[in-house]
Amino acid sequence: MQTMGRPGDFFHKFASAFDTLYDNQRNSLMRCLDQKFRSDIFIRFTRTFEMLEPIAGKTVLDIGCGSGPYVLKAFKRGAAQVTAIDPAANMLNLVKKKLAGTPYSQRCIMVQGTVPQVNVEPHDYVIIMGVLDYIADAPAFLRAIRQMTKEICVISFPSRHWLRSRLRKARYFLRNCPVYFYEEPIIRKLCEEAGFAKINIYKIPGAGMDYHVTLG
Repeated sequence: MQTMGRPGDFFHKFASAFDTLYDNQRNSLMRCLDQKFRSDIFIRFTRTFEMLEPIAGKTVLDIGCGSGPYVLKAFKRGAAQVTAIDPAANMLNLVKKKLAGTPYSQRCIMVQGTVPQVNVEPHDYVIIMGVLDYIADAPAFLRAIRQMTKEICVISFPSRHWLRSRLRKARYFLRNCPVYFYEEPIIRKLCEEAGFAKINIYKIPGAGMDYHVTLG
């Protein structure tokens, strides 16, 4: 089995807690804090599916699928097939639980691993949310993604913030999990060099820390 690496190790342990972000399982105080300080997570979720319309009948690749919120939503919107990739076994187990007993379970392919070590056939749409935060070699990652994208790729990049980036970097340092941050000119350059011709960069406003990027 492929070694997960530090981010994979961290999210393997963090899987159940992470899943509560999307399923409204937290108490009212934590939900309030999430909406205020993690609003980018919810905004990028909504925007992703706005950018991928129409999704009915399409094949979708979700890289860094986590507990599967994008997987389930893609199926509910009519995706023909979804391939879910994540380095953390516990995350993939949560995806299986989400799909259990639904008509989607037979149309979901789950792969444990990381890109570019894991190579899959091209899909119509590719979703990559909250992954570039932990990728040391972004150019190699994006080149691999270009080869896996037939039509559209939607991807998030964490932005730099004079305070929040430092605090986050310190928190993850204690967890032995490096994190990386980006600015718009660097994002555009990386995506161009990876071979994407169409690049739409949207900065999530307010408390958001992410760029939401649509590539084609």
